[in-house]
Amino acid sequence: MAKGRQQGGDSEVGFDPEPGVVAPVGRGWSGNDSETETGTGSGTGTGTGTGTGYDTPVPRVQPGLHVLLEAPELIGGRRWALLANHSAVTVDLEPARVALCAAGVGTLVRLLAPEHGLDGVAQDMEAVDDERDPLTGVPVRSLYGRDASTLEPRPEDLEGIEVVLVDLPDIGARHYTFAATMDAVMGTCERQAVEVVVLDRPNPINGVAREGGLVSPGYESLVSRLPTPVRHGLTLGELALLLQRERYPRLELTVVACRGWRRAEWWDSTGLPWVPPSPNLPTLDTAALYPGMCLVEATNLSEGRGTTRPFHLIGAPWLDRQIVVAGLRGAGLPGVGFRPARFRPMFGKHTGEVCEGVEVHLLDRAAALPVATGLRLLQVVHDAYPAHFAWRAEPYEFVRSTPAIDLLTGSAEARACIEAGGDLGAMLDRWCQEVADFEGRLQGIELYR
Repeated sequence: MAKGRQQGGDSEVGFDPEPGVVAPVGRGWSGNDSETETGTGSGTGTGTGTGTGYDTPVPRVQPGLHVLLEAPELIGGRRWALLANHSAVTVDLEPARVALCAAGVGTLVRLLAPEHGLDGVAQDMEAVDDERDPLTGVPVRSLYGRDASTLEPRPEDLEGIEVVLVDLPDIGARHYTFAATMDAVMGTCERQAVEVVVLDRPNPINGVAREGGLVSPGYESLVSRLPTPVRHGLTLGELALLLQRERYPRLELTVVACRGWRRAEWWDSTGLPWVPPSPNLPTLDTAALYPGMCLVEATNLSEGRGTTRPFHLIGAPWLDRQIVVAGLRGAGLPGVGFRPARFRPMFGKHTGEVCEGVEVHLLDRAAALPVATGLRLLQVVHDAYPAHFAWRAEPYEFVRSTPAIDLLTGSAEARACIEAGGDLGAMLDRWCQEVADFEGRLQGIELYR
Protein backbone atom coordinates (compact mmCIF):
# COMPACT_ATOMS: atom_id res chain seq x y z
CA MET A 1 0.00 0.00 0.00
CA ALA A 2 1.38 3.39 -0.90
CA LYS A 3 2.04 5.69 2.01
CA GLY A 4 1.98 9.45 1.58
CA ARG A 5 2.65 12.34 3.89
CA GLN A 6 2.35 16.01 3.17
CA GLN A 7 4.72 18.68 4.41
CA GLY A 8 3.57 22.17 3.59
CA GLY A 9 3.13 22.44 -0.14
CA ASP A 10 5.27 19.45 -0.95
CA SER A 11 4.51 15.76 -0.62
CA GLU A 12 6.92 13.01 0.28
CA VAL A 13 6.23 9.34 -0.14
CA GLY A 14 7.45 6.02 1.16
CA PHE A 15 6.51 2.67 -0.37
CA ASP A 16 5.76 -0.77 0.95
CA PRO A 17 6.80 -3.50 -1.51
CA GLU A 18 3.23 -4.34 -2.51
CA PRO A 19 2.81 -3.61 -6.21
CA GLY A 20 -0.24 -2.37 -8.02
CA VAL A 21 -2.10 -0.91 -5.03
CA VAL A 22 -2.99 2.76 -4.93
CA ALA A 23 -4.46 4.80 -2.09
CA PRO A 24 -5.37 8.45 -2.60
CA VAL A 25 -3.92 10.59 0.15
CA GLY A 26 -6.04 13.72 0.49
CA ARG A 27 -4.33 16.65 -1.14
CA GLY A 28 -1.16 14.69 -1.64
CA TRP A 29 -0.32 11.98 -4.07
CA SER A 30 0.22 8.28 -4.18
CA GLY A 31 1.77 5.56 -6.22
CA ASN A 32 2.99 2.02 -5.89
CA ASP A 33 6.34 0.32 -5.70
CA SER A 34 6.13 -1.43 -9.02
CA GLU A 35 9.56 -3.04 -8.84
CA THR A 36 11.26 -4.68 -5.90
CA GLU A 37 14.63 -6.33 -5.54
CA THR A 38 13.00 -9.71 -6.00
CA GLY A 39 10.94 -8.69 -9.01
CA THR A 40 7.62 -8.75 -7.16
CA GLY A 41 4.76 -7.49 -9.31
CA SER A 42 6.18 -8.56 -12.62
CA GLY A 43 2.78 -9.78 -13.79
CA THR A 44 2.31 -13.36 -14.91
CA GLY A 45 -0.44 -15.53 -16.34
CA THR A 46 -3.16 -14.72 -18.82
CA GLY A 47 -6.23 -12.55 -18.73
CA THR A 48 -9.33 -11.75 -20.70
CA GLY A 49 -8.74 -8.03 -21.02
CA THR A 50 -11.19 -5.38 -19.91
CA GLY A 51 -13.39 -4.33 -22.77
CA THR A 52 -13.79 -7.01 -25.39
CA GLY A 53 -13.21 -10.32 -23.69
CA TYR A 54 -10.26 -11.20 -25.90
CA ASP A 55 -8.16 -14.00 -24.43
CA THR A 56 -4.97 -11.98 -24.32
CA PRO A 57 -1.77 -12.83 -22.39
CA VAL A 58 -1.10 -10.18 -19.80
CA PRO A 59 2.22 -8.38 -20.48
CA ARG A 60 4.81 -8.39 -17.74
CA VAL A 61 4.34 -4.62 -17.38
CA GLN A 62 0.85 -3.23 -16.92
CA PRO A 63 0.03 0.48 -17.15
CA GLY A 64 -1.84 2.39 -14.49
CA LEU A 65 -5.01 2.04 -16.54
CA HIS A 66 -5.14 -1.65 -15.69
CA VAL A 67 -4.52 -1.03 -12.01
CA LEU A 68 -7.52 1.33 -12.00
CA LEU A 69 -9.68 -1.14 -13.91
CA GLU A 70 -8.95 -3.67 -11.17
CA ALA A 71 -9.89 -1.13 -8.48
CA PRO A 72 -12.58 1.16 -9.99
CA GLU A 73 -13.64 2.16 -6.48
CA LEU A 74 -10.79 4.70 -6.63
CA ILE A 75 -13.12 6.80 -8.77
CA GLY A 76 -16.34 5.40 -7.32
CA GLY A 77 -19.50 6.98 -8.64
CA ARG A 78 -17.93 10.34 -9.39
CA ARG A 79 -18.26 12.34 -12.60
CA TRP A 80 -15.02 12.46 -14.53
CA ALA A 81 -13.30 13.77 -17.62
CA LEU A 82 -10.47 12.02 -19.45
CA LEU A 83 -7.41 13.61 -21.04
CA ALA A 84 -6.28 11.01 -23.57
CA ASN A 85 -5.91 10.15 -27.23
CA HIS A 86 -6.05 7.08 -29.46
CA SER A 87 -2.90 5.51 -28.02
CA ALA A 88 -4.37 5.24 -24.53
CA VAL A 89 -5.37 1.59 -24.79
CA THR A 90 -5.59 -1.55 -22.70
CA VAL A 91 -3.17 -4.42 -23.23
CA ASP A 92 -5.62 -5.88 -25.76
CA LEU A 93 -5.86 -2.51 -27.58
CA GLU A 94 -9.28 -1.46 -26.30
CA PRO A 95 -9.53 2.36 -26.08
CA ALA A 96 -9.14 3.46 -22.47
CA ARG A 97 -12.33 5.49 -22.52
CA VAL A 98 -14.34 2.48 -23.68
CA ALA A 99 -12.75 0.14 -21.14
CA LEU A 100 -13.28 2.56 -18.27
CA CYS A 101 -16.94 3.06 -19.15
CA ALA A 102 -17.46 -0.70 -19.51
CA ALA A 103 -15.92 -1.24 -16.07
CA GLY A 104 -18.41 1.13 -14.49
CA VAL A 105 -15.84 3.68 -13.40
CA GLY A 106 -18.13 6.55 -12.44
CA THR A 107 -19.69 8.68 -15.16
CA LEU A 108 -17.71 9.99 -18.13
CA VAL A 109 -18.75 13.59 -18.80
CA ARG A 110 -16.17 14.95 -21.20
CA LEU A 111 -13.02 14.06 -23.12
CA LEU A 112 -10.02 16.40 -23.39
CA ALA A 113 -7.75 15.92 -26.40
CA PRO A 114 -4.12 17.05 -26.86
CA GLU A 115 -2.31 18.08 -30.05
CA HIS A 116 -3.18 15.88 -33.05
CA GLY A 117 -6.69 15.29 -31.68
CA LEU A 118 -8.44 12.42 -29.96
CA ASP A 119 -7.75 10.04 -32.85
CA GLY A 120 -4.27 11.35 -33.70
CA VAL A 121 -5.26 12.40 -37.22
CA ALA A 122 -4.04 16.00 -37.35
CA GLN A 123 -0.47 16.83 -38.34
CA ASP A 124 1.90 18.91 -36.23
CA MET A 125 0.65 22.40 -35.36
CA GLU A 126 -2.67 21.72 -37.12
CA ALA A 127 -5.66 23.19 -35.30
CA VAL A 128 -8.22 20.67 -34.07
CA ASP A 129 -11.83 21.62 -33.41
CA ASP A 130 -14.11 20.40 -30.66
CA GLU A 131 -16.23 17.39 -31.62
CA ARG A 132 -18.29 14.53 -30.20
CA ASP A 133 -16.71 11.15 -29.62
CA PRO A 134 -18.44 8.46 -31.71
CA LEU A 135 -17.39 5.70 -29.30
CA THR A 136 -18.80 7.17 -26.08
CA GLY A 137 -21.10 9.94 -27.30
CA VAL A 138 -19.54 12.55 -24.98
CA PRO A 139 -18.22 15.94 -26.12
CA VAL A 140 -14.51 16.32 -26.86
CA ARG A 141 -12.79 19.56 -25.93
CA SER A 142 -9.72 20.16 -28.07
CA LEU A 143 -6.75 21.56 -26.16
CA TYR A 144 -4.94 22.38 -29.39
CA GLY A 145 -7.07 24.81 -31.37
CA ARG A 146 -6.46 27.89 -33.45
CA ASP A 147 -4.74 30.14 -30.92
CA ALA A 148 -2.86 29.96 -27.62
CA SER A 149 -6.04 30.47 -25.58
CA THR A 150 -7.14 26.93 -26.50
CA LEU A 151 -4.12 25.25 -24.89
CA GLU A 152 -5.73 24.91 -21.46
CA PRO A 153 -9.24 24.05 -20.32
CA ARG A 154 -11.71 26.83 -19.63
CA PRO A 155 -13.36 26.83 -16.21
CA GLU A 156 -16.65 25.85 -17.83
CA ASP A 157 -14.98 22.74 -19.30
CA LEU A 158 -14.72 21.38 -15.77
CA GLU A 159 -18.21 22.29 -14.57
CA GLY A 160 -19.85 19.28 -12.95
CA ILE A 161 -16.60 17.28 -13.08
CA GLU A 162 -15.14 15.92 -9.85
CA VAL A 163 -11.97 14.31 -11.20
CA VAL A 164 -9.90 14.49 -14.37
CA LEU A 165 -8.20 11.24 -15.40
CA VAL A 166 -5.03 11.55 -17.46
CA ASP A 167 -3.99 8.61 -19.64
CA LEU A 168 -1.55 9.94 -22.20
CA PRO A 169 1.55 8.51 -23.82
CA ASP A 170 4.76 10.42 -23.38
CA ILE A 171 7.99 9.78 -25.23
CA GLY A 172 10.43 11.25 -22.75
CA ALA A 173 11.12 14.57 -24.49
CA ARG A 174 10.30 17.99 -23.04
CA HIS A 175 9.16 19.37 -26.36
CA TYR A 176 6.65 16.58 -26.97
CA THR A 177 3.55 18.59 -26.15
CA PHE A 178 1.36 16.07 -24.31
CA ALA A 179 2.95 16.55 -20.89
CA ALA A 180 2.70 20.32 -21.32
CA THR A 181 -1.03 19.86 -21.95
CA MET A 182 -1.25 17.85 -18.73
CA ASP A 183 0.50 20.73 -16.96
CA ALA A 184 -2.13 23.15 -18.27
CA VAL A 185 -4.92 20.83 -17.12
CA MET A 186 -3.34 20.54 -13.66
CA GLY A 187 -3.28 24.31 -13.32
CA THR A 188 -6.97 24.67 -14.20
CA CYS A 189 -7.90 21.77 -11.92
CA GLU A 190 -6.08 23.36 -8.99
CA ARG A 191 -7.98 26.62 -9.50
CA GLN A 192 -11.30 24.77 -9.83
CA ALA A 193 -10.62 22.35 -6.94
CA VAL A 194 -10.89 19.31 -9.22
CA GLU A 195 -8.84 16.21 -8.45
CA VAL A 196 -6.37 14.85 -11.04
CA VAL A 197 -5.67 11.12 -11.33
CA VAL A 198 -2.76 10.19 -13.62
CA LEU A 199 -2.81 6.65 -15.02
CA ASP A 200 0.90 6.16 -15.50
CA ARG A 201 2.66 4.49 -18.43
CA PRO A 202 6.36 3.62 -18.90
CA ASN A 203 8.75 6.12 -20.40
CA PRO A 204 9.30 4.35 -23.75
CA ILE A 205 12.92 5.48 -24.12
CA ASN A 206 13.74 4.46 -20.50
CA GLY A 207 13.74 6.36 -17.24
CA VAL A 208 17.49 6.56 -16.70
CA ALA A 209 19.04 8.60 -19.54
CA ARG A 210 18.76 12.39 -19.42
CA GLU A 211 20.17 15.00 -21.78
CA GLY A 212 19.91 18.68 -22.65
CA GLY A 213 19.69 21.95 -20.80
CA LEU A 214 16.90 23.40 -18.68
CA VAL A 215 14.56 26.22 -19.69
CA SER A 216 15.77 29.74 -18.99
CA PRO A 217 13.27 32.40 -17.83
CA GLY A 218 11.56 34.04 -20.77
CA TYR A 219 11.77 31.00 -23.07
CA GLU A 220 8.66 29.18 -21.86
CA SER A 221 6.19 27.86 -24.43
CA LEU A 222 4.21 24.70 -25.14
CA VAL A 223 7.46 22.95 -26.11
CA SER A 224 9.41 24.40 -23.18
CA ARG A 225 6.77 24.44 -20.45
CA LEU A 226 8.24 21.62 -18.36
CA PRO A 227 10.98 22.40 -15.78
CA THR A 228 13.13 19.53 -17.06
CA PRO A 229 16.01 18.76 -19.42
CA VAL A 230 15.11 18.03 -23.05
CA ARG A 231 15.27 14.29 -22.38
CA HIS A 232 13.88 14.09 -18.88
CA GLY A 233 13.88 10.37 -17.98
CA LEU A 234 10.55 10.52 -16.12
CA THR A 235 7.12 9.02 -16.64
CA LEU A 236 4.05 11.19 -17.05
CA GLY A 237 3.05 10.37 -13.48
CA GLU A 238 6.44 11.40 -12.16
CA LEU A 239 6.25 14.63 -14.14
CA ALA A 240 2.87 15.27 -12.51
CA LEU A 241 4.40 14.78 -9.06
CA LEU A 242 7.21 17.21 -9.91
CA LEU A 243 4.73 19.78 -11.21
CA GLN A 244 2.56 19.44 -8.13
CA ARG A 245 5.54 19.97 -5.86
CA GLU A 246 6.89 22.98 -7.73
CA ARG A 247 3.75 24.63 -9.18
CA TYR A 248 0.48 23.26 -7.85
CA PRO A 249 0.81 22.53 -4.11
CA ARG A 250 -2.95 22.83 -3.53
CA LEU A 251 -3.83 20.32 -6.26
CA GLU A 252 -5.29 17.00 -5.16
CA LEU A 253 -3.26 14.53 -7.21
CA THR A 254 -3.22 10.75 -7.35
CA VAL A 255 -0.78 8.79 -9.51
CA VAL A 256 -1.78 5.23 -10.36
CA ALA A 257 1.61 3.71 -11.04
CA CYS A 258 2.52 1.04 -13.56
CA ARG A 259 2.99 -2.50 -12.34
CA GLY A 260 6.27 -4.25 -13.08
CA TRP A 261 8.24 -1.55 -14.90
CA ARG A 262 11.95 -0.97 -14.19
CA ARG A 263 13.47 2.43 -14.94
CA ALA A 264 16.17 1.15 -17.28
CA GLU A 265 13.68 -0.67 -19.52
CA TRP A 266 12.70 0.44 -23.01
CA TRP A 267 9.17 0.02 -24.29
CA ASP A 268 9.91 -3.07 -26.35
CA SER A 269 10.85 -5.03 -23.22
CA THR A 270 7.52 -4.35 -21.49
CA GLY A 271 5.37 -6.65 -23.62
CA LEU A 272 3.02 -3.74 -24.32
CA PRO A 273 1.97 -3.00 -27.92
CA TRP A 274 3.43 0.10 -29.54
CA VAL A 275 0.67 2.43 -30.72
CA PRO A 276 2.14 5.47 -32.50
CA PRO A 277 1.18 8.37 -30.21
CA SER A 278 1.18 10.91 -33.04
CA PRO A 279 1.35 10.77 -36.85
CA ASN A 280 5.12 11.11 -37.18
CA LEU A 281 6.29 8.75 -34.44
CA PRO A 282 5.69 5.38 -36.11
CA THR A 283 8.34 3.37 -34.23
CA LEU A 284 10.26 3.20 -30.98
CA ASP A 285 13.48 4.04 -32.85
CA THR A 286 11.83 7.24 -34.05
CA ALA A 287 10.92 8.11 -30.48
CA ALA A 288 14.51 7.46 -29.38
CA LEU A 289 15.87 9.96 -31.92
CA TYR A 290 13.09 12.52 -31.47
CA PRO A 291 14.62 14.48 -28.54
CA GLY A 292 17.36 15.66 -30.90
CA MET A 293 15.93 15.31 -34.40
CA CYS A 294 12.95 17.46 -33.45
CA LEU A 295 15.39 20.40 -33.40
CA VAL A 296 15.39 20.25 -37.21
CA GLU A 297 11.84 21.64 -37.07
CA ALA A 298 13.43 24.97 -36.11
CA THR A 299 15.24 25.27 -39.47
CA ASN A 300 14.54 25.29 -43.19
CA LEU A 301 15.65 21.65 -43.40
CA SER A 302 13.08 18.90 -43.87
CA GLU A 303 12.86 16.65 -40.81
CA GLY A 304 11.42 13.88 -42.98
CA ARG A 305 7.75 14.68 -42.46
CA GLY A 306 5.89 13.57 -45.54
CA THR A 307 8.05 10.44 -45.83
CA THR A 308 7.89 7.02 -44.19
CA ARG A 309 11.00 7.90 -42.13
CA PRO A 310 10.21 11.10 -40.19
CA PHE A 311 13.02 12.26 -37.89
CA HIS A 312 15.37 9.79 -39.56
CA LEU A 313 15.57 11.50 -42.98
CA ILE A 314 16.98 15.03 -42.83
CA GLY A 315 17.76 17.19 -45.85
CA ALA A 316 16.97 19.92 -48.35
CA PRO A 317 17.09 20.39 -52.14
CA TRP A 318 20.30 22.42 -51.91
CA LEU A 319 22.34 19.94 -49.83
CA ASP A 320 25.10 17.61 -50.99
CA ARG A 321 24.50 14.38 -49.11
CA GLN A 322 28.16 13.35 -49.20
CA ILE A 323 29.28 16.58 -47.56
CA VAL A 324 26.72 16.29 -44.78
CA VAL A 325 27.44 12.63 -44.09
CA ALA A 326 31.19 13.21 -44.05
CA GLY A 327 30.77 15.99 -41.51
CA LEU A 328 28.57 13.90 -39.26
CA ARG A 329 30.78 10.82 -39.44
CA GLY A 330 33.71 12.98 -38.43
CA ALA A 331 31.91 14.24 -35.33
CA GLY A 332 32.40 11.00 -33.40
CA LEU A 333 28.78 10.72 -32.31
CA PRO A 334 28.08 7.50 -30.37
CA GLY A 335 25.31 5.02 -31.07
CA VAL A 336 24.25 6.36 -34.46
CA GLY A 337 25.19 5.87 -38.10
CA PHE A 338 24.62 8.04 -41.16
CA ARG A 339 23.63 7.00 -44.67
CA PRO A 340 23.72 9.39 -47.65
CA ALA A 341 20.11 9.71 -48.72
CA ARG A 342 17.74 11.26 -51.24
CA PHE A 343 14.02 11.57 -50.51
CA ARG A 344 10.94 13.49 -51.62
CA PRO A 345 8.50 14.72 -48.94
CA MET A 346 4.86 14.43 -49.92
CA PHE A 347 3.86 17.13 -47.40
CA GLY A 348 5.62 19.48 -45.03
CA LYS A 349 8.76 21.40 -45.94
CA HIS A 350 9.99 21.02 -49.55
CA THR A 351 6.82 19.20 -50.60
CA GLY A 352 7.32 17.39 -53.90
CA GLU A 353 11.00 18.34 -54.16
CA VAL A 354 13.84 15.84 -54.14
CA CYS A 355 16.00 16.49 -51.09
CA GLU A 356 19.53 15.34 -50.46
CA GLY A 357 20.78 14.71 -46.99
CA VAL A 358 21.17 11.95 -44.47
CA GLU A 359 19.29 9.06 -42.96
CA VAL A 360 20.09 8.73 -39.26
CA HIS A 361 20.25 5.12 -38.06
CA LEU A 362 20.05 4.14 -34.41
CA LEU A 363 22.82 1.55 -33.93
CA ASP A 364 23.21 1.46 -30.15
CA ARG A 365 20.35 3.15 -28.39
CA ALA A 366 21.99 2.85 -24.96
CA ALA A 367 25.00 4.84 -26.16
CA ALA A 368 23.23 7.35 -28.42
CA LEU A 369 23.00 11.02 -27.42
CA PRO A 370 20.08 12.30 -29.52
CA VAL A 371 20.23 15.93 -28.39
CA ALA A 372 23.96 16.18 -29.09
CA THR A 373 23.39 14.44 -32.43
CA GLY A 374 20.70 16.90 -33.46
CA LEU A 375 22.80 19.91 -32.55
CA ARG A 376 25.88 18.56 -34.35
CA LEU A 377 23.78 17.96 -37.45
CA LEU A 378 22.58 21.57 -37.43
CA GLN A 379 26.15 22.78 -36.89
CA VAL A 380 27.45 20.72 -39.83
CA VAL A 381 24.80 22.07 -42.21
CA HIS A 382 25.11 25.65 -40.91
CA ASP A 383 28.88 25.65 -41.43
CA ALA A 384 28.77 23.96 -44.85
CA TYR A 385 25.90 26.05 -46.29
CA PRO A 386 25.90 29.48 -44.61
CA ALA A 387 24.09 31.05 -47.57
CA HIS A 388 21.28 28.49 -47.60
CA PHE A 389 20.76 27.34 -44.02
CA ALA A 390 18.25 29.39 -42.03
CA TRP A 391 16.42 29.21 -38.74
CA ARG A 392 12.65 28.96 -38.90
CA ALA A 393 11.13 32.41 -39.31
CA GLU A 394 7.45 31.46 -39.04
CA PRO A 395 5.59 31.36 -35.69
CA TYR A 396 6.17 28.17 -33.76
CA GLU A 397 3.61 26.73 -31.34
CA PHE A 398 1.78 30.09 -31.25
CA VAL A 399 4.96 32.04 -30.43
CA ARG A 400 6.19 34.75 -32.82
CA SER A 401 8.75 36.66 -30.80
CA THR A 402 11.23 33.89 -29.96
CA PRO A 403 13.08 31.70 -32.50
CA ALA A 404 11.81 28.13 -32.56
CA ILE A 405 15.27 26.72 -31.84
CA ASP A 406 15.42 28.75 -28.62
CA LEU A 407 12.04 27.40 -27.54
CA LEU A 408 13.08 23.82 -28.27
CA THR A 409 16.44 24.03 -26.50
CA GLY A 410 15.19 26.29 -23.70
CA SER A 411 17.47 29.29 -24.29
CA ALA A 412 19.38 31.19 -26.96
CA GLU A 413 22.63 29.45 -26.02
CA ALA A 414 22.65 26.69 -28.66
CA ARG A 415 21.66 29.00 -31.50
CA ALA A 416 24.31 31.56 -30.51
CA CYS A 417 26.94 28.84 -30.24
CA ILE A 418 26.21 27.48 -33.72
CA GLU A 419 26.06 30.93 -35.31
CA ALA A 420 29.36 31.97 -33.74
CA GLY A 421 31.18 28.73 -34.52
CA GLY A 422 31.51 28.09 -30.81
CA ASP A 423 32.36 24.96 -28.90
CA LEU A 424 29.25 22.81 -28.72
CA GLY A 425 31.10 20.33 -26.54
CA ALA A 426 31.67 22.90 -23.82
CA MET A 427 28.00 23.87 -23.92
CA LEU A 428 26.92 20.24 -23.71
CA ASP A 429 29.19 19.78 -20.70
CA ARG A 430 27.46 22.71 -18.97
CA TRP A 431 24.13 21.11 -19.75
CA CYS A 432 25.33 17.92 -18.06
CA GLN A 433 25.69 19.93 -14.87
CA GLU A 434 22.15 21.22 -15.34
CA VAL A 435 20.98 17.61 -15.61
CA ALA A 436 22.80 16.80 -12.37
CA ASP A 437 21.14 19.77 -10.65
CA PHE A 438 17.77 18.61 -11.97
CA GLU A 439 18.29 15.12 -10.59
CA GLY A 440 18.86 16.68 -7.19
CA ARG A 441 15.23 17.89 -7.28
CA LEU A 442 13.80 14.41 -7.79
CA GLN A 443 13.93 13.01 -4.26
CA GLY A 444 10.54 11.43 -3.55
CA ILE A 445 9.47 11.85 -7.18
CA GLU A 446 10.77 8.71 -8.88
CA LEU A 447 8.23 5.93 -8.43
CA TYR A 448 10.24 3.12 -10.00
CA ARG A 449 13.58 1.55 -9.19
